[in-house]
Amino acid sequence: MPERTVFQSMSQRHVISLGPHASIWEAACVMTKANCGSVLIVDPATALLGIVTERDLMTRVLAKALDPQKTQVADVMTRSPYCVPPETLVSDAVLIMIERGFRHLPIVGVGSKILGVFSVRDALPREIGAAVSLAEFHDQVNDALG
Repeated sequence: MPERTVFQSMSQRHVISLGPHASIWEAACVMTKANCGSVLIVDPATALLGIVTERDLMTRVLAKALDPQKTQVADVMTRSPYCVPPETLVSDAVLIMIERGFRHLPIVGVGSKILGVFSVRDALPREIGAAVSLAEFHDQVNDALG
């Protein structure tokens, strides 16, 4: 069976986004309503500025006792997030996520059009297994090369 692309595997096809001046409270509400773990931060021209994830809410807001109603998403977002094109294979995307330590990967198409967000939850076990095997291989090669 041919491997799926990140675009084919996305569970949600609509883009969840907010402007940079939205509050963290608004971000949490939007993420809860959409049942997703991230929200893209875009400017008025829909250019991708950043991403706010569940982990960001925990580590950059709650753990620092910031007021979610007064803190803007632009203050805690990951700026210029790593993105992949829609034809990226799921195992390649998962490998990127393993090696870079994140769980959400924006998908951007031709003309910087935001198509959605790939989540590690969108991957099948076999695709995750292929990525883990490749990550282990990379570690072994790096260890051998010193």
